[in-house]
Amino acid sequence: MSDNKQLMLGNKALARGLYEAGVCFISSYPGTPSTEITEEAAKYDEIYCEWAPNEKVAMESAFGACLAGRRAFCAQKHVGLNVAADPLYTMSYTGVNAGLVIVVADDAGMHSSQNEQDSRHHAIAAKVPMLEPSDSAEALEFAKTAFELSEKFDTPVIIKMCTRVAHSQSVVTVGERTVPDFPYEKNIAKYVMMPGNAKKRHPIVEARTKALAEYAETSPLNRVEMVGTKTGIITSSTSYQYVKEVFGDSVSVLKLGMVNPLPEKLIRDFAAKVEELYVVEELDPIIENYVKSLGIAVQGKDILPVCDEYSQNLIAKAFGKDVEKTFALETQIPNRPPVMCAGCPHRGLFYTLKKNKCTVLGDIGCYTLGAVPPLGAIEMTLCMGASIGALHGFNKVRGKDSEGKTVAVIGDSTFMHSGMTGLANVAYNQSNSTVIIVDNSITGMTGHQQNPTTGYNIKGDPAGKIDLEALCRAMGFERVRVVDPYNLAECDKVLKEELAADAPSVIISRRPCALLKYVKHNPPLKVNKELCIGCKSCMRIGCPAISVKEGKATIDNTLCVGCNVCSQMCPVGAFEGMVAGREA
Repeated sequence: MSDNKQLMLGNKALARGLYEAGVCFISSYPGTPSTEITEEAAKYDEIYCEWAPNEKVAMESAFGACLAGRRAFCAQKHVGLNVAADPLYTMSYTGVNAGLVIVVADDAGMHSSQNEQDSRHHAIAAKVPMLEPSDSAEALEFAKTAFELSEKFDTPVIIKMCTRVAHSQSVVTVGERTVPDFPYEKNIAKYVMMPGNAKKRHPIVEARTKALAEYAETSPLNRVEMVGTKTGIITSSTSYQYVKEVFGDSVSVLKLGMVNPLPEKLIRDFAAKVEELYVVEELDPIIENYVKSLGIAVQGKDILPVCDEYSQNLIAKAFGKDVEKTFALETQIPNRPPVMCAGCPHRGLFYTLKKNKCTVLGDIGCYTLGAVPPLGAIEMTLCMGASIGALHGFNKVRGKDSEGKTVAVIGDSTFMHSGMTGLANVAYNQSNSTVIIVDNSITGMTGHQQNPTTGYNIKGDPAGKIDLEALCRAMGFERVRVVDPYNLAECDKVLKEELAADAPSVIISRRPCALLKYVKHNPPLKVNKELCIGCKSCMRIGCPAISVKEGKATIDNTLCVGCNVCSQMCPVGAFEGMVAGREA
């Protein structure tokens, strides 16, 4: 393979496209499956990259950079675009100076998400163009094209990725970097969106949408692959790849790379050339409903599901084609639900919460696994930052019935993302609520990204560090406690005291993630088989390093980090090694 041809993940290829497009500023919030775009872009010294506290801040920062005259970018997953919707919808009115491109990565199948919403709705509602690459090569090229469109049509442009395109590899052709520069000019009528100015900008947005629709008719982003007149399929993104693998060149295809606005004439012309027309698209029937609105007969969701991600076999089966035989094991394999890692600092805390029969309102992070057996502690998870707001409402209506046994649990990164306003609400409107911030010194769920509490930036260089204790006190909390979740007795004591107190409080459960490279572990523990009575008390924490063999507990030396939590639960002291004492 030549030097200018490389095999790349979709996210890495898109980052390369940003580099070649001359992007100078990137601000994002990590969220699978979008995270690697910003991580890969940060490897180019020519691009300033940062992790923002949340997606709204990231998009506003990117807008400021484009306003200053340099091409800018931000990325988030689909639920992150909900957070950034506020600036997005008004940026559609203001337009841009230098180009501004936004990536939203959808997660059909909910591999790592709490819903599988379709982000095309945001593009339609915000009235901004959306491009949808189907492989790594298009991810790279669409990134560059998106900036050209942004500047030509004076609009932010959204690129919609999905899990399969973001995390699959294909060959790309790399090019050189060019950096355009746009002067900043004061323009109050364009950029100050008070009602009088915004009212005048709305007709401009509508005219732009018409111009973009005309562009879509002849854009190379959309192409017709005509091979016959019997069957035609309109499709986009990864669904295009599945259609090609299932049908090859036996059907005609209208492949859409620009999914908003949709090209009316191109669709009408394609539909007129085929006897039967289908739309293959994951999640909502957006293209299909548009085609039907044109009065064109089409099939889609009547044979294909509206839920979950598609596959080659699913599409083949829906169209009545033979599906290759698959083989299944005769023996039923036990379920293996995800669990917290061995030595996870959250484990001891959740064990304590369960032991005290607390009602736990949880949040988004790897600690959400506190809902999984055998811990089974978390009873609610909604969205980033919702735990604290939900706790406030819960306690306000249930009062003394819940105040002494209900808590919110939120991670350090999630707290910085959108937990602070919920905490301010508790302080301002005075509910007797106990909030637990599980501070593992990193953004763990998406792969160890830095955040404003860690003291390091995206490149690992020293950065501003927020003091959680000082912040909570400044927000009006007189009761702020710090505990080590490896110390079960301490956790139990502090939890009981704060739940009994007649005042709002914050408990910070602080211990670095066990998987961080700089964390030094104790030697693994071992079990004295003569002392072990097989009571399985140690199994109640669900540590993957502990199992029971021949009626006795045993420890996997390759997993155990010597956290000592299990030894504090053993009633007979069967765990040996770095043992500080048993739980009271």
